[in-house]
Amino acid sequence: MAKSPAWQRKAGMNPAGGWNDKGRASAKAQGMNLKPPVKKAQAAKSPKSAARRKSFCARSEGQMKMWPKAAKDPNSRLRKARRAWEC
Repeated sequence: MAKSPAWQRKAGMNPAGGWNDKGRASAKAQGMNLKPPVKKAQAAKSPKSAARRKSFCARSEGQMKMWPKAAKDPNSRLRKARRAWEC
């Protein structure tokens, strides 16, 4: 039986939130174009990165409202991703 791609398994997940390099590489092999999270310091250097970070934080804020159970759990993937982006 063939394994699913790393981005769908724990092997591709960053314990601190989001995907790790292996997960992003396996997603890219399937045609996805993914970049690592943007921190506040990186956003201050580039307007393009700042816009990307602002957009992610706004979208994930909506997810927090849609999934209140995940929003309350500090170990949920949603909360971990928001921490990785420093939202």
